[in-house]
Amino acid sequence: MIPHLKSMTQAEIGDVLKQLGQPAFRAKQVYTWLHKGVRSYDEMTNLPKALRDILAEKYPICPPEVIRRQQSQKDGTIKYLWRLSDGNCVETVLMRYHYGNTVCISTEVGCRMGCAFCASTLGGLVRRLEPYEMLDQVLFTQVDSGLPIGHIVLMGIGEPLDNYDNVMRFLELVNSPDGMNISMRHISLSTCGLVPGIDRLAQEKLQLTLSVSLHAPTDEIRNTIMPVNKAYPTEELLEACRRYYATTGRRISFEYAMINGVNDTPEAAKILLKRLKGMGAHMNLIPLNHVEESPLKPSTRQAVQTFQKILEEGGIPATVRRTLGGDIDASCGQLRRNYTKQISQTR
Repeated sequence: MIPHLKSMTQAEIGDVLKQLGQPAFRAKQVYTWLHKGVRSYDEMTNLPKALRDILAEKYPICPPEVIRRQQSQKDGTIKYLWRLSDGNCVETVLMRYHYGNTVCISTEVGCRMGCAFCASTLGGLVRRLEPYEMLDQVLFTQVDSGLPIGHIVLMGIGEPLDNYDNVMRFLELVNSPDGMNISMRHISLSTCGLVPGIDRLAQEKLQLTLSVSLHAPTDEIRNTIMPVNKAYPTEELLEACRRYYATTGRRISFEYAMINGVNDTPEAAKILLKRLKGMGAHMNLIPLNHVEESPLKPSTRQAVQTFQKILEEGGIPATVRRTLGGDIDASCGQLRRNYTKQISQTR
């Protein structure tokens, strides 16, 4: 398999061009064009036509195609369904906040984690995304929307730490000064709790924000909604989080989907207080998005407010995530799932 040129660093592109007999300065030209979101080498007007033709033949750009584009009439959130070069589809969401525009990207086609409340995992894992396919979600969302992207969340379809090497290369590329130059401090990576991946990430000492999808205070509850807990129980996960905090000094954000009658009781909040003490933790309470295939229901507003109050009074900052895109297929994986079902019904 020939590596995609956009998955390469500028130095690696330089090596490719050197083999083609090109001068060293061409590497920066090609790299910069690719990171502007060009769809064809013909757009690289400062390159000789002969070189463009060779690159097009040996290293096709393979830009994604917009299959569905939904825009919220309430808050301007835009949700994209992209078709990749092999026909698979992934989702990307553009969200607008007062501090700038954030794009939530997918890291895999499907997911093998099996969380009960998530549409992304229905159908399992198809394949892992290449670095350029993650980068393209950021680039072409910016190009299509006409809005500058300043923040990235790796919280779409897939488990980022299950695609570790490709995700690390993506982060290197999107952080590049000659590329999009998006600061690591403006990037958040979410994991369902793969302990070896968290330990490995800690050693990278990146300045990104680690978000851990906790969603339950005990093994008893977490086992019923997150199969990953059977491999890495809550205490093992929290110990890894403590090691991460000690190594990096970076505060961890814990994601917590509020599920009616499952994890939203005052007792659950009190258990969390004890278990998260001294970790520099921040709790992000998430109103559950309904998934048609799941029996789980969102907590009441009163339950969420009570839960938040207990945490804050106990010394753990807790915010309730602002719900965006409520009038479109907001739940992660829903747009891809609905499209796949429609395609299968027409065959």
